[in-house]
Amino acid sequence: MGELQFRAATEADIDAIVLLVTRAYRGESSRAGWTTEADLLDGDRIDPEVLRADIGRPRSRVLLALRDGALLACAHVADDGGRGYFGMFAVEPTLQGGGIGRAVVAECERIARTEWRLSSMRMTVIDLRGELIAWYERLGYRRTGEHLPFPYGDARFGVPRRDDLRFAVLEKAL
Repeated sequence: MGELQFRAATEADIDAIVLLVTRAYRGESSRAGWTTEADLLDGDRIDPEVLRADIGRPRSRVLLALRDGALLACAHVADDGGRGYFGMFAVEPTLQGGGIGRAVVAECERIARTEWRLSSMRMTVIDLRGELIAWYERLGYRRTGEHLPFPYGDARFGVPRRDDLRFAVLEKAL
């Protein structure tokens, strides 16, 4: 197998990214990995128009991880008012647990730190996702104690199966 390669997404990648993110988080296919949200949410995980805006915005990059031309993972990294933002992270469910995710996080941190000269990275994670938060904590992220509401009623981000969803804010110094 070839080495993992990174590149910035273009609008031509939107359909493939939406499919990857959906496979990683929604429906039965997501259960092949450990990042599934299938018990928490139905519907879409990412809206193509939101993705298009993220691709086109200055100091915002949708990063793709490929091996031998095949899309294996993606994430969004951006300058959010002087600190990094990390989100829309997905790894092909059947390949989770093999180090691809760590490599993607590290590359996003490198972009924020060296290209944009940002000193920290933040993200939001559904606070019920204890195993996922613990994984980020092993990578050096810490809970800030801040919580943000889940966008109930905005089907672009999923149809909740529960009424107690909210986001925990995690942060790491770069």
